Amino acid sequence: MLLEPSEINGGRVLVSDAGARLVTPITPPHKYTNAQLDDYAGKRRGQFPHQPPVKLSLRARASHAQPVGTLGFGFWNDPFTISGGVLAAPNVVWFFYASPPSNMALAEGVPGYGWKAATLHAGKYPTVLLAPAALAAIALTRVPGLGAPIMAAARRAAPAHEKLLDFPLTEWHHYELDWLEQEAVFRVDGAEVLRAPAPPRGPLGFVLWMDNQYAVASREGRFGFGVCEVKEEQWLEVAGLEVR
Repeated sequence: MLLEPSEINGGRVLVSDAGARLVTPITPPHKYTNAQLDDYAGKRRGQFPHQPPVKLSLRARASHAQPVGTLGFGFWNDPFTISGGVLAAPNVVWFFYASPPSNMALAEGVPGYGWKAATLHAGKYPTVLLAPAALAAIALTRVPGLGAPIMAAARRAAPAHEKLLDFPLTEWHHYELDWLEQEAVFRVDGAEVLRAPAPPRGPLGFVLWMDNQYAVASREGRFGFGVCEVKEEQWLEVAGLEVR
């Protein structure tokens, strides 16, 4: 698997024989920073390289127990622009972290931020249909009383499965993901943490990243994207990465 680095506004990707460290620097408000490795750069979504069955295995830790922004690793279809524009229906199978003010209430009973194992299967709606529908839905959520029902309908149309992971990101742990046609199985240190039915079928790309973005899609129908101030350098470190 050939991984290409992406470094935006001071983000750094440091690769060694032992693994990789992704670094986001001190960053002022309203400026986006990202450090990323992926295997889909330059490809159209229909050409992304992975479909089930796929197994992901690695060890990871972070510099902070609650870093600012988002980080993670796994598979997705890269559906958003940096500014939050919707290019495709989002489909993901990954380990994902988001800090407040992120509030992506995608699965019942799971907070909209934190360190999670997660899948989201929004199908393959064409962008030309998805974007107007999304804009119309967002507009309707501003009508008093409609926000929560519209978000509930969206969760039914694009089912998500999530499990909050209750240990510090600063600790080394071994993460495994078996992405199969009928289910996705997530394990940490050999123990199963989530078995998600009906995951996306792909094709998806592998991504490993750390940035300072946040997103809001609350149960009450609030939507938004933005970036967080990073007050001190932070990093995500991985070792033993295998995708097969």
